[in-house]
Amino acid sequence: MNNETYFVGKDVATALGYKNTKDALAAHVAEEDRRVLQKSEIATIENHIPKDVLPVSLASGDIPNRGLTIINESGLYALIFGSKLESAKRFKHWVTSEVLPSIRKNGGYIEDQENLSDDELLSKALMVAQKKIEERDKAIAERDIKIEQMRPKEIFADAVSASQTSILIGDLAKLLKQNGYETGQKRLFEQFRQEGYLIKSGSSRNMPTQKSMDMGLLEVKETSITNPDGSVRVTKTTKVTGKGQSYFVNRYLSKVV
Repeated sequence: MNNETYFVGKDVATALGYKNTKDALAAHVAEEDRRVLQKSEIATIENHIPKDVLPVSLASGDIPNRGLTIINESGLYALIFGSKLESAKRFKHWVTSEVLPSIRKNGGYIEDQENLSDDELLSKALMVAQKKIEERDKAIAERDIKIEQMRPKEIFADAVSASQTSILIGDLAKLLKQNGYETGQKRLFEQFRQEGYLIKSGSSRNMPTQKSMDMGLLEVKETSITNPDGSVRVTKTTKVTGKGQSYFVNRYLSKVV
């Protein structure tokens, strides 16, 4: 199947002496090394897996309603490594008589394999498999570290994007700085002007440009103030919308290493 040899997971686990085959497959075999075979896939599987490699009948009656878990060679080796039972030695004979001939015929990654005994070939095959598993685990660990490093920024960005409250540009500058982007209120105002989000000069200096208004990033809040003499004056303050907070957080924090 997809140029890979598959084995029935339950049969392998049973042969290795695992009492709870379901738990053994979940504990030892990575998700990418196992899959669930449905009844509708029987014909396809039978056409791709030789009878001498899959030691069970794939008649529809053999497939549980929930499907049948099958594992690839990497999953097979993982179960072998995980077993500390005496029965694993008996299973070794099955591997040498069924699996290794396939390796000899279709493999090529083990040098001088024609001159090796079954035990030596098995040992080398398992070492290669172990190395592949270690490389995969290392790649997964490195990916998890990267995800963990990115998570605080993503959580912050998600929280900001859900905000329905507009904030001052100075407050946005504080949030950005707290999350690793070096800026301040004056610097962010200047950056907004240079990048075309704020008007650069005149009586409307630091008011949103048409561009930022159309994008829904900035808005103007008007506040009426009553003077001591009873007159009323209106002040205008530029604020960053919830959408704008998400936009600028993603824009600037993506530059943070």
